[in-house]
Amino acid sequence: MRKSRREIVEKRARRDVTFLVTGATGFIGSHLAVELLNRGYRVMLLCRPNDDLTATQRVARVFRWFGIDLGQTSRLEVIEGFIDQPLFGLTKEKYDRLVRETDELFHCAADTSFAERKRTRIEATNVTSVQNVLDLATAGSCYFFHHVSTAYVAGKKSGYCEEAWVETQDFTNVYEETKHKGERAVLEACSKAGLNLNIYRPSIVYGNSETGRSTRFNALYYPVKTVLYFKDIYKLDIEENEGKNAENMGVRVNDGGSIHLPIRVEKGDGGGLNVIPIDFFLKACMAIMEESLDGDIFHIVNNEPTMLADLIDYTQTLFDINGMRAVRKEDLEVVPKNALETVVHAYLDIYSPYMRDMRIFGTEKVDAILSRKGVTCPKLDYDIFERCMRYAVQADWGNKLFENDPADSQSPL
Repeated sequence: MRKSRREIVEKRARRDVTFLVTGATGFIGSHLAVELLNRGYRVMLLCRPNDDLTATQRVARVFRWFGIDLGQTSRLEVIEGFIDQPLFGLTKEKYDRLVRETDELFHCAADTSFAERKRTRIEATNVTSVQNVLDLATAGSCYFFHHVSTAYVAGKKSGYCEEAWVETQDFTNVYEETKHKGERAVLEACSKAGLNLNIYRPSIVYGNSETGRSTRFNALYYPVKTVLYFKDIYKLDIEENEGKNAENMGVRVNDGGSIHLPIRVEKGDGGGLNVIPIDFFLKACMAIMEESLDGDIFHIVNNEPTMLADLIDYTQTLFDINGMRAVRKEDLEVVPKNALETVVHAYLDIYSPYMRDMRIFGTEKVDAILSRKGVTCPKLDYDIFERCMRYAVQADWGNKLFENDPADSQSPL
């Protein structure tokens, strides 16, 4: 039997709630699971093993990054299962217990790849597996389904995007398309079952704005990493190979030692990169969970997108580079791309729609909640950018994230 608003509030106040979280070794899922745990709730994590590690070992490695020892945490349980299998691949007895004990469910598991060649895998995670999670949520006494979606279910659109369900057929990539389909399935199933539903639609999420720490280095990080990759290649060529390849690409070392990279990047007409730090996402998500007891759809976005020109300036300042510019599309047509621009653009093409995004996400409903809670989203300024990128370099863009953990000899997640 589903719970009333009063019962939900009372159970949460007593911390008499068991949350089931999917995707708990992922970036958003792990942060949400830790946040729920830190707030005193009991948390069950549905996690699959991989070729090298059991589900518990995978979770333990990630949670150690947060400073949490699984052996010292009685309110946390890891369930080894597969969301893409019926009953999650569990025995009926184990599955039935999971159904009985789940009070609220946070579905965070997702495949965030944009590549069309991976469509089958992405659809399996973002669409097909959603139904398995919904089957569990609607089979027992679970009374709240929390679905982590994305603001980009809006698809290819310029201008205002409603903080509501809007049917669309045109998308930038398979990720947007499958998250749209998954969200539709969640809305239909929860409505039919009378299950309270909150949908959280973040834009692009990066690391912690206060510490710079992160477990994921894609999206915001990828363009910066790409630029540094080419900087290092041609700097090494200049130092060890007389710089012939660098010269052909127009790359040189300036008198002060900075590296000149002649790269123009197309900017939008007023649009920018909509990015939010994970610490803001967590605060917003918890505020919505506490306030929205009947369920709704919320955009968790930045009302001050970062302009591409600013991102380029931050990168050049921090990493001692010059020569990069944000230009209009017409400028690239009047003066064709040079050799370096052609190569770099090929790397960045998959992210280019987000770097000059003209979508404006409605935030009327979420703003009403966040203003009452005193939660605001910081604009990505140089100081935050520096903290995040220095941590990324220190972690070698994820390759050294767990290297100080003596229990781990495998590659990162």
